[in-house]
Amino acid sequence: MIDTTFDVRADAGGRDPDSYSPTLRRYHQRLWSKPLPSGALFTLTDQRRHAYLHHHSELGEFFLASDTVVPTLTNRRLGAWGGEIPEAETRAFLRVVYTIGGMMVFPGNRIGGKQTLNGARGFNGRIADRMDLTLECIRRHYLQEASPLDEVLHRYGDFFALFGDFRGYVEFFLLQDMVTANLDEVSFFIPFDDFTTPALPQDLLTYHEYRRRSIAFVEARNRRIAAWDAAH
Repeated sequence: MIDTTFDVRADAGGRDPDSYSPTLRRYHQRLWSKPLPSGALFTLTDQRRHAYLHHHSELGEFFLASDTVVPTLTNRRLGAWGGEIPEAETRAFLRVVYTIGGMMVFPGNRIGGKQTLNGARGFNGRIADRMDLTLECIRRHYLQEASPLDEVLHRYGDFFALFGDFRGYVEFFLLQDMVTANLDEVSFFIPFDDFTTPALPQDLLTYHEYRRRSIAFVEARNRRIAAWDAAH
């Protein structure tokens, strides 16, 4: 059974849990080894050398890596007001986002020596590692619309094709709590206007709203993960 309260930093030996937590890897393997929307079985193994999780079948070959997708943003330049965020509040935020509900897998193999999706979403200032903005880029990818991540998403187009469409992707990865009820629009954590608004909160009030909605998403996704795990 998946423990949705488990802090994946706990067994990472002080290193990056995305790479070094055996529990996190096991949870990813359990959650995402299942039928695709097409009905084809997507089975992940951790036995491929130098691969975090690996799939190879008539569907193709895919190398997946884990990523913490709900950044606290407190390690970024938030302006003078950033110092007003209590350390205890940041620790509590981290404790939530390092549960399985705050984790995802993305293609982890470099293509042509270029950035992976994990790297691109972190280095692109219009995304700032935020999962809600990443998901909006993925939504636009399925609609063949431009976004700040369209180049990297196109490179991994065979992976995203596995899920058929945006709804299929959202449902497969249990992301329903980051979209609207009809599963066709993203629910953003702070005001959004076609990637023209800053990705980082610009004041303490906006940061608190980002934090509140981030925690609500992770907790809701953890409940969804626990329900899926119990049913399978």
